[in-house]
Amino acid sequence: MKLRSLIIIVLLILIILAGWLMFKSLNNRVRIPDGAHADEIFLTPCSERINGKKYDADCGTLVFSELHGNADANLIALPVKRIRSTSSSPAEPIFYLEGGPGSSNMHFTPPTWLLENHDVVMIGYRGVDGSSKLDCAEISRAIKGINGDSLSKESLDNLGAAVKACAARLEDSGVNLQGYTITEVVEDMESARRLLGYEKINLLSQSYGTRVAQIYAYMYPQSLLRSAMVGVNPPGHFVWSPEVVDSQVMYYADLWRQQFGSSAPDLVAAMQSVNTSMPDHWLFLPIDPGKVKSVAFALLYHRTTAPMVFDAYLSAAKGDASGLALMSAAYDLIMPKMSVWGEFFAIGSSADYEAGRDYRTEMDPSNAVLGSPMSLLIWGSAPGNWPPYVIADEYRQVSPTDVETLLINGSVDFSTPAQFAEEELLPSLNNGQCITIAEQGHVSDFWAFQPEARQLLLTSFYDTGKADDSLYQYLPMDFTPKMRFPVIAKILIALSVIVLIGLIFLMWRLFRRKNRQVKSQIES
Repeated sequence: MKLRSLIIIVLLILIILAGWLMFKSLNNRVRIPDGAHADEIFLTPCSERINGKKYDADCGTLVFSELHGNADANLIALPVKRIRSTSSSPAEPIFYLEGGPGSSNMHFTPPTWLLENHDVVMIGYRGVDGSSKLDCAEISRAIKGINGDSLSKESLDNLGAAVKACAARLEDSGVNLQGYTITEVVEDMESARRLLGYEKINLLSQSYGTRVAQIYAYMYPQSLLRSAMVGVNPPGHFVWSPEVVDSQVMYYADLWRQQFGSSAPDLVAAMQSVNTSMPDHWLFLPIDPGKVKSVAFALLYHRTTAPMVFDAYLSAAKGDASGLALMSAAYDLIMPKMSVWGEFFAIGSSADYEAGRDYRTEMDPSNAVLGSPMSLLIWGSAPGNWPPYVIADEYRQVSPTDVETLLINGSVDFSTPAQFAEEELLPSLNNGQCITIAEQGHVSDFWAFQPEARQLLLTSFYDTGKADDSLYQYLPMDFTPKMRFPVIAKILIALSVIVLIGLIFLMWRLFRRKNRQVKSQIES
């Protein structure tokens, strides 16, 4: 009875918790205020606590047309938050633009030193944060793949069918997918600038957000003073090139030899060998080669996680595939909920889709070290399945601009390689500067390392238009992994065995107790 009561109590607690989370989620959904019209703002005072200090803020809702300029379009509501500067006469505000696509634009915690002289404003991304959210449960299920390889033709066909089904379902429900493009996002930001009463604003963007910033500068240059971009993504580069990915792996290999010497294992050869003949399981755990490659690519974004990838591959090359099994399993836990997939496909397709391009063949060359697994996954399934509502050609290419712009990249950034900002975007900036930080990865590395240098870089740029990078020092790459996937995998297996043995022992004890009770009843 005690065990049964305990199980019932635990189940009730879980049900109550799930209900509370669902209730909280529903109540957090942004709603269109009664009687609202397009291009209206509703604000109330609120506060934000940062590093133990309370900041005055304004929180509220923006109401826009689902398709700007179309009086017959549906209305949508987006959240807005303005954290006020501590200055009595602040300079131009900073509008923040998060990466993605498919990620919220409402979770940025601004450094306190930015708030000393600027309001910081966050506007929700349409399709993610607002009253209309492009959720795609079909994609979340299909992205796990079928038949043991998430990048096989069968898996990509299945994912493509899910992409098509989600788009059709959304449109059948009344969503106008033509309204979910970067130019419409820019219109949201520009309308918010006007409704908040700002003459000019600064931008702080990262990753996908840098594309929004670029198009903002093309569409409304008179509204912008300065634009700082971290992890810069010029036109065309939502598609990752397998040749560039492999060249970055080779750059890592050069740094690897600098740390360990020429006698160290050949990093490139090990990765290529494992990816060519990857085992399909370790112990009883399946290994999906497509999932391993996709997780490897994502972890190579940052200097702290890249060594874990190389360690797992080198272990596999020596016959221990436990790390690969853990990476394969992690994919199923992370990838389905990693993004609001409808918004992801809407934004990506509208900006960089090229009709007639054979993405599957191009993204999976036979001689690749790693190739481009994420491009194969996404662009191998999207063409012909998501409606091609592309933005105007003038915004799908680099154009000249006079907006003062700072480009910041890392030399080992797999997501937004530095050479594209330097070679393709910088020449078009009449007032542009480009800073490449050696051995830094994607945007998380920018926020994680050398904080004093980062502060000086951004504050000098926003204050004067000239970025001062003099505090940056060379930070060599360290390939010693903070955690080892093979070790974690074995620990998890050991814990699972211990739990299983414990359950078997508990069941045996309960069985023996029950038998004694039955025997006692018979004897009495």
